[in-house]
Amino acid sequence: MSERYVGLMSGTSLDGVDGVLIEWTGQESGPLRVLAHVHRPFEATLAAELLALNASGADELHRASIAGNALARLYAAVVARLLEDAGVAATGVRAIGAHGQTVRHRPQQFDGCGYTLQLNSPALLAELTGIDVVADLRSRDVAAGGQGAPLVPAFHHALFCRPGEALAVLNLGGIANLTLLGVEGSVLGFDCGPANALLDHWVRQHRGEAFDAGGRWAASGSVDPALLAALQSEPYFEQAPPKSTGRDLFHPQWLAHHLAARGAVAAEQVQATLAELTAWSCARDLQRHLPAARTLLVCGGGAFNAHLMGRLAARLPGVTVVSTAARGLPPDQVEACAFALAGPGLRAARTRQPAVGHRRQRPARARRAVSALAGKTKAARRRPCIGESLAQTEKLEPQPQVVVAFGFLITNCAPWRSSL
Repeated sequence: MSERYVGLMSGTSLDGVDGVLIEWTGQESGPLRVLAHVHRPFEATLAAELLALNASGADELHRASIAGNALARLYAAVVARLLEDAGVAATGVRAIGAHGQTVRHRPQQFDGCGYTLQLNSPALLAELTGIDVVADLRSRDVAAGGQGAPLVPAFHHALFCRPGEALAVLNLGGIANLTLLGVEGSVLGFDCGPANALLDHWVRQHRGEAFDAGGRWAASGSVDPALLAALQSEPYFEQAPPKSTGRDLFHPQWLAHHLAARGAVAAEQVQATLAELTAWSCARDLQRHLPAARTLLVCGGGAFNAHLMGRLAARLPGVTVVSTAARGLPPDQVEACAFALAGPGLRAARTRQPAVGHRRQRPARARRAVSALAGKTKAARRRPCIGESLAQTEKLEPQPQVVVAFGFLITNCAPWRSSL
């Protein structure tokens, strides 16, 4: 039996929200069908505030809460447009998977657990849409000793894996993350390093453009070997999985520090060097961890960067580098589709990937808790508001629910064999 889900994604590139409405059948011949896709860019003020909240600042708890509300309203507008475009009523959607906006990601740091923080207001989103919302997708994995990222390898496996094929899937968002699908069914996923976050920052600073369209500005410059070597010296690149990263490490100040030490470099050379850094880190990680791969599928905004795609191909002789569109799903829809399936319809077994990051066996009570939450979302009734009696609410329709800390164990470490 097929069910419909909405997935909402706003990534570290801070370019806006991608939303999809999908129909999930689970059939091998075609497990999902995209019914509608909507992209809504951030207004400049919201984008600036979300970027500012990646660092400490005045009154940031208040500001983060208000930004989360603003994001939920934008999410709700995207959902409304999806339903309108597809001609589907809210009652025909099982759940919304709403990732939120990552502003801090520091797993396993400070106190041995660390944290990951995605701004969101899932309760407001549920009220605005009338649809169950699944949120807080990363925290459970961090609590279990994992990295909380990347979230998408199980989805990559379910959609792109073919028997007997070693395959890699690269998401080029603000940060580049890589999924490696072994011939024997193993899955490995981790973050490689920076991608659009620094490329977009540099072109915005020097040309006033939101992004380097097609990578044409980077292509107009030449790589500065000394600067590239300095950037490559970042210890993160030498870490073995499990590992994940974000703007906490690869921020404009990180780049400025290296530029100050290097001296004068033309702006277009810096852009070319940043693109080369991304191509180098991703290609090297693929060659290190799955040298048998002969196909690299690329998704995210970076898949539209012809220069970056060309540099990946140049660094990976013998590997076919293509967009995920070659396997039936446009690159700007992949992550939103994955988060759509964070809804209760994607059973807990599909998201438990010790190979993508956590080291502990999931306790039985946690599995039962996930099933209980998923079972309650449809039937749960609204509790009486202040001033209402229970009798007054008994005849009301079931209200949308919010399921948080859904129990995902997804991050990256030792090889895992799929049971999908």
